[in-house]
Amino acid sequence: MGSTIGPRRANGLAMSQERKVPLECESMADVRAGVDATDRELIVLLARRFGYMRAAARIKQERGAVRDEARKAAVIKAAQDEATALGIPADVVADIWERLVEGSIAFELAEWDRLRD
Repeated sequence: MGSTIGPRRANGLAMSQERKVPLECESMADVRAGVDATDRELIVLLARRFGYMRAAARIKQERGAVRDEARKAAVIKAAQDEATALGIPADVVADIWERLVEGSIAFELAEWDRLRD
């Protein structure tokens, strides 16, 4: 039995019944509702991504294995390529992903230390 309080969830993503797709927006209220719903979905996805960082911290046997510059570069490049394919600014996405990956590494290091203290 689910609660009627809070957003519905489908496939692990928060869903909003009021949200319109961008081309259907007719007012700034529509745009803001869509942005707010999308932001909530992004937070859910980030929580999942950080969950994978927890798993990596548990699985990696050596602390030095947490930072992998080749993997970092590949992840950022993949995000840039996807952004280009979707017609959004690849340089902005690269900046976001740089921060995301560095934050993920810091989180994973903290988790690695926490699990072994």
